[in-house]
Amino acid sequence: MKRDYELVVLLHPDLEIDLEKPLAKLRKIIADNKGDITKEENWGKRKLAYSIKDEDFAMYVYMEVALPAETVKKLQSTLNITDEVLRYLLTAVDPKAVAAKLEAEEAAKAEQSEKKEEE
Repeated sequence: MKRDYELVVLLHPDLEIDLEKPLAKLRKIIADNKGDITKEENWGKRKLAYSIKDEDFAMYVYMEVALPAETVKKLQSTLNITDEVLRYLLTAVDPKAVAAKLEAEEAAKAEQSEKKEEE
């Protein structure tokens, strides 16, 4: 059974020119660990709060992935030894929080449609 996770990866800033190679490597690592990428966003180059490996900037990439629980440790160890990755954060998504967010969005849409009907 796969669980949903959020993965934020900080890539080396020199990779900004050709970001597709490390992203393809990252996608392959996830696929090799029986994972599926449901969403991917490139947040761009940002200044770090503190230096990591003598770097003040990093390329931020956000992914929503579905992974089997037994492969999470393997994915983490692989990301730890990958040269392009400065840091990463992998967190499990709370299904109750996702359901509450969807419910709130639906309520907001219903409220907007009621306002349009009144006008």
